[in-house]
Amino acid sequence: MTGALAPIKPLTALDRCDRCGAQAYIRATLPVGGELLFCAHHGRQHVAVLRDKGAEIQDESARLSESPASAPEDER
Repeated sequence: MTGALAPIKPLTALDRCDRCGAQAYIRATLPVGGELLFCAHHGRQHVAVLRDKGAEIQDESARLSESPASAPEDER
């Protein structure tokens, strides 16, 4: 084992919250293996406890505040 971290795979629209089924923006990789996915709302509720228990947290919730790209004029 080299100690190198595995590359982080970005969350997509197909990744769903394990609590409510909404789009997931937070991934918690557990120290014993496995992962939990959360929407931003449920992630805020659980991320502190998971981090305290040694989970690696991938938080992409900042994407919620990004401006969407505009469609070209001919596609509107």
